[in-house]
Amino acid sequence: MIDSYRSIAAPSTGEFKDRGSKFIAFAWPVRNEAEAADYLEGLRKEHFKARHQCFAWRFEPDGSRFRSNDDGEPSGTAGRPILGQIDSFSLTYVVVVVVRYFGGTLLGTSGLINAYREAAAEALRNAEVIECLVKDIFTLDFDYALMPDVMNAVKKLELEVVRQSFEDRGLIEIAIRQSETEAMLLRFKAALWKVSEEEASGVDWPSGLVVLPM
Repeated sequence: MIDSYRSIAAPSTGEFKDRGSKFIAFAWPVRNEAEAADYLEGLRKEHFKARHQCFAWRFEPDGSRFRSNDDGEPSGTAGRPILGQIDSFSLTYVVVVVVRYFGGTLLGTSGLINAYREAAAEALRNAEVIECLVKDIFTLDFDYALMPDVMNAVKKLELEVVRQSFEDRGLIEIAIRQSETEAMLLRFKAALWKVSEEEASGVDWPSGLVVLPM
């Protein structure tokens, strides 16, 4: 199970120049294609005088969803080298756009590949690369009579609390690393019942508590 991946922490930029042409690269952490498209559209409006705005993006923890676009440059000379740099840094959930201002001199296939590759690489070298975890989210919906046990178990197991509210009933959202979900829920149940994990595996959740996957 792949439950961790590398991405970037914040937007970054890079630049490369060759024979008068300027290649400005922009990298963003993104959650989906809609976010990536919004950034691309914003650049098109901001750099409307640029001749090309080529891009690549990759998504999913295993990087299985991706796209690259040459935006009018010769096939394979822009989007693919950009995507190659995303892969070189082993990143996902990221989009890189390279804006080109033409300098009047044709660079040829090898020159374009090098320029788009180097601009993208510079933007990613300037980024902070982080490791992210894929987590399962659960809602704990409980009677207030169970509140001391629930809160103690959450604290004891150092569960990540995403959100909590206390109105008619207690509601706590917790996040668990995906590969640890089954074992951690069993430990949580054992802590609530104050029994061993082996014993906890044969009983239901305490009455008054509902555990709901999000």
